[in-house]
Amino acid sequence: MSIRPWFWIGIAALGLHGPGLAQADPATVSALEGYFDFVDANAGTITPEQIGPEDLRKFWVLDVRDAAQFKQDHVPGAVNIEWRQVFAQRAKLPRDKTILVYCNTSSFAAQVAMALRMDGFENVRLLYGGFNAWKVQARR
Repeated sequence: MSIRPWFWIGIAALGLHGPGLAQADPATVSALEGYFDFVDANAGTITPEQIGPEDLRKFWVLDVRDAAQFKQDHVPGAVNIEWRQVFAQRAKLPRDKTILVYCNTSSFAAQVAMALRMDGFENVRLLYGGFNAWKVQARR
């Protein structure tokens, strides 16, 4: 089985070099260290139970699901940018307000949060459990 060319493009984008993937460049290592050193494992997450209806206005809510899912239903006040486009459109994101990012389960949103934090956005929080957890909480 051969490794697809897109794999090497992704590796190069991360600053990793060569088929052995032995080392990342110093800037990448520093960014990764900074990301993984931030506070603790749960510092970047917020559960739906922690957000009251009046608290939601304190966040800039970012739905990273596709447009069809967003159109069907979303967290009130959310802005939709598909997860694959967020980093390219990061100039649209506020740096002076906490960004609450979510997808259906938190998997894609977690990737977005990590990429943004590595780019210097310290105001990003992940909705733990994603939209699915939000809907369960909203029904209570």
